[in-house]
Amino acid sequence: MTNLALQPHHDGSALYVANQKPKLGDKVKLRIRIHSSFGAIKQVMVRQSDSGEGFLTPKFKVFAKRHGWSWFEGQVVMYNPEIHYRFYIELKSGESFWLNGVGLHELDQPDRDDFKINTYNSVPKWASGAVLYQVFPDRFARSAEADKRTPPKWAIPKKWSDPVIGKGPGTAEQFFGGDLKGIEEHLDHLKKLGATILYMTPFFPAGSNHRYDASNFDSVDELLGGNRALQSLVQKAHSIGLKVMGDLTANHSGDKHEWFVAAYKNPKALESEFYYFSDGNKKYDSWWGVPSLPKFNWNSEELRKRFIRGKSSVVAKWLKAPYGLDGWRIDVANMTGWIRDDNFNREIANTIRATMDEVSPETFLIGEFTSDAANHVEGDNYQSTMTYSNFTRPTWRWLWNPKEKRDEGQVGVGRKGIGAHELVQLHQRFAGIFPWHVRMHNLNALDTHDTGRFKTFAIPGAQRVAAGMQFTFPGIPMIFSGDEFGLDGWNGESSRTPMPWNLERQADPTMIETYARLSQIRKKHRALVDGSMRFLYSSKEALVYIRESKTESVLVCVSRGKDRRVEFPKDAIASPERAENLFGNGNLRVVGSKVRYDAVALDLQIWRLPSAVR
Repeated sequence: MTNLALQPHHDGSALYVANQKPKLGDKVKLRIRIHSSFGAIKQVMVRQSDSGEGFLTPKFKVFAKRHGWSWFEGQVVMYNPEIHYRFYIELKSGESFWLNGVGLHELDQPDRDDFKINTYNSVPKWASGAVLYQVFPDRFARSAEADKRTPPKWAIPKKWSDPVIGKGPGTAEQFFGGDLKGIEEHLDHLKKLGATILYMTPFFPAGSNHRYDASNFDSVDELLGGNRALQSLVQKAHSIGLKVMGDLTANHSGDKHEWFVAAYKNPKALESEFYYFSDGNKKYDSWWGVPSLPKFNWNSEELRKRFIRGKSSVVAKWLKAPYGLDGWRIDVANMTGWIRDDNFNREIANTIRATMDEVSPETFLIGEFTSDAANHVEGDNYQSTMTYSNFTRPTWRWLWNPKEKRDEGQVGVGRKGIGAHELVQLHQRFAGIFPWHVRMHNLNALDTHDTGRFKTFAIPGAQRVAAGMQFTFPGIPMIFSGDEFGLDGWNGESSRTPMPWNLERQADPTMIETYARLSQIRKKHRALVDGSMRFLYSSKEALVYIRESKTESVLVCVSRGKDRRVEFPKDAIASPERAENLFGNGNLRVVGSKVRYDAVALDLQIWRLPSAVR
């Protein structure tokens, strides 16, 4: 098989797909690049389909030759709103290959792994190039106003400096008292990091610190400052260029929710159709069997009307004045509307998106899919996913500390010690088949409020390397508040550590500058936002990849261990002798027909290069 750096390549970026926002019936120009070392080409065609019937397109023609590469060009037709396609490459030697979203193959491949183009690219402009910052309101910052509030009966009051209970009784009840005013007072911190989106976990009244068990969806928890505090926070954020997104549980409510209270043990209540009750409304289905999180029954038209459909719904209310949220993250989107033989999952997502478009079209919708989302999200409803399969889990497994014996259930299941070659395989397998506009907006998270902290489980010092990957892989970098201070946490509960604004706990503030620099680089170099993605080198210890656009290329090398054999063919990139280092101060060397770099342990290097098409 051809060297990784010289393998035939295509992806959904503008270098390879001319029309990034096609309409039904459009002819879409496609390109593929094939290096001369691959062999003499007899023909290149594409297998696409019309309403499910597959066929091969006419032969692609060579339109350019650069740096040993032949660029082939042809077209597909948008017979349907969604089309899937893969390339057929036949050599004069008689060999033939297929290229699809997950890679190069000698045998034909299933349609599910095809490249995808659709007519659904309606992502708001402000989401392109975004950096998202996640806040868990109870633990981010506590304003002076919080001291005046009386903790609720369910709460176990805590001082800001107290250790977090990570497991067992009290995890959901420990109450640190962070509020929305506290967030507002620290928005300058987000700007310093380069964040453009503030995403908050739920702000509705609830019976826990995480607030995923809402008691209503019509007001902001008074413990957070109430409705006026949200108005003030959004107004301030918008004034300094930050968007604000909320978190909504369309899968369930809390068992103290007014709808559930009205229906529990009362089959005659209108709200009884909102849930999956049995035994005279004494028993009910819930999220993972947790009684405090009863699951919604989306057979109910009244529930749809109140919650997700139309201008008077919960979804709409918080997007409109006087609040003006810029979007929603939908909790456990993969499970919503799905139980036994009921499956309203896609229908509910479509309805939420339709309501958002009706009320405020320039809003952003993110769905949480903890596992594989690629064959469920096309961009017609969810425009982005919070998923762990394509970035988080491979990165964790590559940079896992072999001395760390604890497991992290959300991201650490399975074999830990993989090499960079396997990281490439996993990323391509789970990311390559997303439509490009979705892939570009999926969240690249090292950790979240549901996981342990990456730093806790990684090789000491590896967070800097992983952060570099966050900002240079396709997708939106997501910083979970506290990552920039190098906070620890061995599971989702213990990771929800109060921010050390006054050095209440041990912290590593050097990461703040790292995140700020990476944000600046990404903002300045558009290739890191929507440029194509090619892997050039992978060993057990090191990985090299390049993001390419029509105007520039950005080359990245990351290493976990000392690997002095990092090299790849000179033809893989354009003008390596003109490389300009942007991060890390490393030097590329051109030695004959090779490009070489002497990596060190826990290395992160970023270079700017000329465009591959000039």
